[in-house]
Amino acid sequence: MFRRYLSVTKPGIIFGNLISVIGGFLLAARGNIDISLMLATVIGLSLVVASGCAINNLIDRDIDAAMQRTRSRVTVTGEMSGLAAFAHGIVLGVAGFTLLAIYTNPITVFFAAFGYFIYVGVYSLYMKRHSVYGTFVGSFSGAVPPVVGYCAVTAQFDMGALILLIMFSLWQMPHSYAIAIFRYQDYKAANIPVLPVVKGINKAKQQIVLYIAIYALVVMLLPLNGYTGAAFMAVACTTSFWWLMMALKGYRQDIEITGWARKVFAFSIVNITALCIAMAVDYHTTPSTLLAMTG
Repeated sequence: MFRRYLSVTKPGIIFGNLISVIGGFLLAARGNIDISLMLATVIGLSLVVASGCAINNLIDRDIDAAMQRTRSRVTVTGEMSGLAAFAHGIVLGVAGFTLLAIYTNPITVFFAAFGYFIYVGVYSLYMKRHSVYGTFVGSFSGAVPPVVGYCAVTAQFDMGALILLIMFSLWQMPHSYAIAIFRYQDYKAANIPVLPVVKGINKAKQQIVLYIAIYALVVMLLPLNGYTGAAFMAVACTTSFWWLMMALKGYRQDIEITGWARKVFAFSIVNITALCIAMAVDYHTTPSTLLAMTG
């Protein structure tokens, strides 16, 4: 019984978001860590993400049944009823938002709600099924966790939060397109209009390279604006350049596309994890501090 209630929340997605929310929190905290606030933020957002995933599994039952990767999900097999998944999602969501409302601040709750609305209300219910731009819209929900972590500390949406939002949104695009390439047959069978299915794999390869290049530039805004130091810049330059070189290999004539896409996807996780760790430990002077030093 416990297994199905856990599996419907997509633990892998929760874990990935947990890393980014902690990264954003520690970046903003700059060593002055409020443990109780961090725990409330991490647990609260994890519950919100779990709620969104449970509701998403309910919405996607018909799609999941057509895809080899997802046809064994408990909402497809009937091991968990739609009503049970919905009730589970609601309880998790209420618990998560309550924690955030009590222990954090309105701007943090707003971004958690914004991410939830985009993922469940806009992406899952409509964009995923009807538009090739679903990936782009969904990327904003995936970018919310580090912003939530950051704003829980600062209680404001400043330049640092904006950089994190743009940075993680851009990261989502090549990450998602790589999945869509090596899961091409699944998405085609389920009639999901992802870029490789609608406009072809070559177009998706171009977009992957373009988004990684832009992402690499945006990442540099953190050290250039004084939020992180030289160590973060070194990690960012190394991992982003490697990721870009890996993406460019997709244009080789002898490349095996599925294997290449899997490697691009796998390294996207290595890249973002490394950057989350780097920004958590290599926090630096903030712009306000720089002004004080030069004033």
